[in-house]
Amino acid sequence: MNISEIANSINLGKTSLTQDTTKPVAGDSFEKMLSDAIGSVNKTQVDAYDAMEGIATGKVTNLQGAVQKIEEAELSLRLALEVKNKALSAYKEIMRMQV
Repeated sequence: MNISEIANSINLGKTSLTQDTTKPVAGDSFEKMLSDAIGSVNKTQVDAYDAMEGIATGKVTNLQGAVQKIEEAELSLRLALEVKNKALSAYKEIMRMQV
């Protein structure tokens, strides 16, 4: 999961500070973006498991590429966990606000 994929999926770089934030932005829903991100993380995990299996069985010809897939899967999972933690923290903070 590349950071550029995440940035593109949430349209980073296309917004400006002067943009009116009260209008809904046309594009994908939050649910679709979230499911796409989770699907991407899942795909990297599956690729990493396949690479580990290939290493264990000796079928891998490019060891460096297999290790790279495993590391990429680990980093994408860590990123997903941190995003989840930040989202939960923000939700809890909003719930603590008095109206």
